[in-house]
Amino acid sequence: MKFAIIKERKNPPDRRVVFSPEKLAEAREKFPQAEFVVESSDIRVFPDSAYKALGFTVTNDVSDCDVMIGVKEVPIDYLIPNKKYFYFSHTIKKQPYNRKLLLAMLDKNIEMFDHETIVKKSGARLIGFGRYAGLVGAYNGFRALGLRDGLFNLPKVETLTDLNEVKAELDKITLPNIKILLTGTGKVAQGAKEILDHLKIKEVGDALYLTSKFSEPVYVMADVMEYNKRKDGKVGDKWAFYKDPTGYESNFMPYAKESDFFIAGHFYGNNAPYLFTREDAKSTDFNINLIADISCDVDGPVASTLRASTIADPFYGYDAQTESEVAYDAPNAITVMAVDNLPCELPKDASEGFGDMFLEHVIPAFFNNDERGILKRAKITENNKLTERFSYLQDYVNGK
Repeated sequence: MKFAIIKERKNPPDRRVVFSPEKLAEAREKFPQAEFVVESSDIRVFPDSAYKALGFTVTNDVSDCDVMIGVKEVPIDYLIPNKKYFYFSHTIKKQPYNRKLLLAMLDKNIEMFDHETIVKKSGARLIGFGRYAGLVGAYNGFRALGLRDGLFNLPKVETLTDLNEVKAELDKITLPNIKILLTGTGKVAQGAKEILDHLKIKEVGDALYLTSKFSEPVYVMADVMEYNKRKDGKVGDKWAFYKDPTGYESNFMPYAKESDFFIAGHFYGNNAPYLFTREDAKSTDFNINLIADISCDVDGPVASTLRASTIADPFYGYDAQTESEVAYDAPNAITVMAVDNLPCELPKDASEGFGDMFLEHVIPAFFNNDERGILKRAKITENNKLTERFSYLQDYVNGK
């Protein structure tokens, strides 16, 4: 079987790759029956020469390969018929802007495996860039705080070499006495927590956080059952909530009253209550004035996220009274960081971490008869049709 590491062609350019040269060499050693080639790229964080130095073929033509491995969506014109593809297709939530991409994959008889659909039996994701989104998102939040309040001037992550340099920059700053709310417990939230812990910010429990004043910066990590509650007053159950959140309502306002800085590291599921609404943000009890929305669901559960921001221009302000965008440092505005491609700022570390997971979980499945069912669960299209697991996308394909 022949695998190709394909060139990223989506704009804006993405420098990430699924396998670093060293990790690809490890894959070749573990699976000598596989052949790996690299499509030439002038933007990849690892240059062509680094792959060539380890003996890989670097070429402009990968059409003789069986499996194409990329990161972002492949432009329709570059899809090669009758191949297997791995990348983030952004189609499984029926995203309107990528419907034509899914149609093209069906038309070209492509077997599509989305990185988001590579999951355990339980549905928990096995691979992703979540940790790096959390790391960069939390750092960017502190960068916004420093710039807005004239406290310190952190450089952009994209100007730094790696995570070690990011952490070295954080070692230079002193934080004011603020209270920080972090939602979520998954990879994104854990990445953000890594930044908070590196800054030696004290973690406190919910009860203490919601009832006490502190003389030093503190943070609380709130899980889904802390910021949601059952409407009938009974004790909530996390797994029941994931299956059907309709009997729940938001319990976010007690946190909003006590927090200065909110880091949104949660996963938001369909039909779950919004964390806070535009009306909530107008309340005199709403104390949050800085939000790093790593989850970045536009016009959704975090009402201040009016749009995704960019790496080039990461911050804007939200005026709660007029429900409109203003300057990020405008008086009384909530400062918002809502970059939706955060791991792109740390391409080397993010690529290395992703390759570890891909080699552990995905490549072996091609050579052990997919004994864990990973490829079977992940496959979206086959034989010009949606697979059974993704048949719910049929009305999306039909344009309904």
